[in-house]
Formats: sequence, structure tokens, C-alpha cells
Amino acid sequence: MTKISKRMASLASKVEKKAYAPLEAIKLVKDNANAKFDETIEAHIRLGIDPKYTDQQLRTTVALPKGTGQEIKIAVIAKGEKVSEANSAGADMAGEEDLIDSINKGEMNFDLLIATPDMMPKVAKLGRVLGPRGLMPNPKAGTVTTDLSGAIKEFKAGKLEFRADRAGIVHVRFGKASFSPEDLLENLKVLHETIDRNKPSGAKGRYWKSFYITSTMGPSVEVDFASLQDNKEE
Repeated sequence: MTKISKRMASLASKVEKKAYAPLEAIKLVKDNANAKFDETIEAHIRLGIDPKYTDQQLRTTVALPKGTGQEIKIAVIAKGEKVSEANSAGADMAGEEDLIDSINKGEMNFDLLIATPDMMPKVAKLGRVLGPRGLMPNPKAGTVTTDLSGAIKEFKAGKLEFRADRAGIVHVRFGKASFSPEDLLENLKVLHETIDRNKPSGAKGRYWKSFYITSTMGPSVEVDFASLQDNKEE
């Protein structure tokens, strides 16, 4: 049995076993984020889908209006002038076969990989190293594109790619503990709307199962997702 620290036990005692109104849940998570660093605030959402079926898979992006509060390193695989375009647009690294070779050797000092369509046949060979880390570029996620400047700008500003895992659970960060409750709520609403809008065609029965938010070092708090659907707040 996993032992719970006194700190975590103390924080967990403040959380009731109920679904909180969105703004109330956010305030409680913020109050419990008392680590010595700016904790990330995350959402963990169980959906009524079975991702082993292609028509029940969820993979998309969300542009959080208040950003994520987190700087991400972006790598770009392109060719010729597109490499220069990527560097000018703020990519942390960009290259052609040289970058592909580095990645193949396990050198992956980046959080997001963008590629131009003409380079995808070569990038596809990196599936073994990129796939397990969720870094393979994908058109649906906006990471396979010819508009490198636009893509880099959006992802740097707070656009996120996310997907449901094998259990049908979505894990997404949507801000920092230093954000105001109102900014976190705005981000959470946009995340909710994005998941709702991208409901897989094969989803059956109840789509929304459970909705929890938490901080990096704090206990999870259940959110009344019906209140988000009704656009209510405390």
C-alpha cells in the first residue's frame, strides 16, 4: 500500500468527495498548490470512448486563450529555405537530415516536433523513437504544415496537442498555480468546448464520465462538468 505523506494527507483532507463548481474547484486546487515552485495545473478527463477503435480516438489541439505559462522547445524538420523560415519564426532548433539523424540517436531536447509534408516520408522512419513519446508530427494536430511561422507562433503562445490515452482518459495542462482563478477558468472552458466539439463519431453512450483537476504536487478535485456545459460558474 502506498504511503501518503503528512503534507498530502493534510491537503487531501480539505477536499470533499463531491463534484465542485468549476471556479470553486480551481480555487481549491490553487490553495492546495503550496510547493516551493509554480505548480502546473492539469485536467484529467475520463471519456466514454474506446480508443482501440479508430472511430473512437481523440487527438486534436486546443489554443488556450491565457496560455499555459510554460515555455516549450520546438524542433522543426524541413528543407532548404523552410529551415531558415523556422529559425526566423522562433524555432529552438531546425534542420534536415542532420536533425533526423540526431533524433534517431536519441537526442530529443525538445517538447514539440513540427515537420513539412515533403519531409514526412523521412520523419516516418523515426516512429520507433518518436511514437512512445507522443512526438510524431501529425496533420490533425497541426504539426505537419507548410505554414511554419504560423504553427510556431501558435504553439509558443499556448496551443497544445492532446489525445485520449488507451483508457480513454485525456491529460492536459491548462495553466499555472500563479494564474488567476478567472484565467484558469477561461482556459478550462475552452478545453472543455474543444473536447466536446471533437467528439469521435463512434462514441457511444455517455461521452463525459469524470472530470478532475489537480496541481503538480496537490490532490485532485472533481469538477461538475455539467456546470461547464451550461456555462455556469460560481
